[in-house]
Amino acid sequence: MFLFISLQQFLYIWIALAIVLFPLQLFVSAPYGRHTKTTWGPMLSNQLGWIIMEAWALVTFVIVYLLFFNTNQYALFFGALYIIHYINRSFIFPLRTKTKGKQMPLLIASFALIFNSINAACLAFFLSEVSNYPVGYIFKWNFLLGFFLFFAGAFINIKSDSILINLRKPGETDYKIPQGFLFRYISCPNHFGEIVEWFGFMLMVWNLAGVAFLVWTASNLLPRALHHHKWYQQHFPNYPKERKAVLPFSL
Repeated sequence: MFLFISLQQFLYIWIALAIVLFPLQLFVSAPYGRHTKTTWGPMLSNQLGWIIMEAWALVTFVIVYLLFFNTNQYALFFGALYIIHYINRSFIFPLRTKTKGKQMPLLIASFALIFNSINAACLAFFLSEVSNYPVGYIFKWNFLLGFFLFFAGAFINIKSDSILINLRKPGETDYKIPQGFLFRYISCPNHFGEIVEWFGFMLMVWNLAGVAFLVWTASNLLPRALHHHKWYQQHFPNYPKERKAVLPFSL
């Protein structure tokens, strides 16, 4: 019980930190991808950095869940969704990208590793030790809505990533204007999809750790999408003026 109370207090502070850092990220773009800078210290391969910072979330989640193992069918289901998502983000996605020769700062990968580890550990602990889902939980409104949003967001995220990856032919490294699907309306449907996905996950798991994960995801991806949108406008004079950054018809 003491550990649970302490973790709750930590999560409130953790959520507050994400909210405090949000305005800063609106002005400072994380220096990787198209925003890469070499002034942030030692560099490493973009693919390797991505695998390191994302795979650690997978490792941390599995270790913590196994330590407090919960056989509840819903906790296992939510854990499986998390693991499947991070298998894709840790290995499948970075190995599909055509970023040969591109690098990211080691510092950025390290920050992301810490962020992912904390969120993964909190989610795993709440699912395995704190949350207790009843037999008929599948009929709860939050489960049904969350289930739909999670898979809708995952589909949007993966399809948008595929469009971006396939913009380049083998050997190409230049950027192009993505077309089709939700790119008709926003510059970053991949980020939009991931936010929707984790909003759905938060509804399904219905605990404070899920809220914290969503807040951190949104506080990172919303500014990132705004920076991408501005970058497109600066580098492509013919960039569609009707497109928004991350939320169709609004932002």
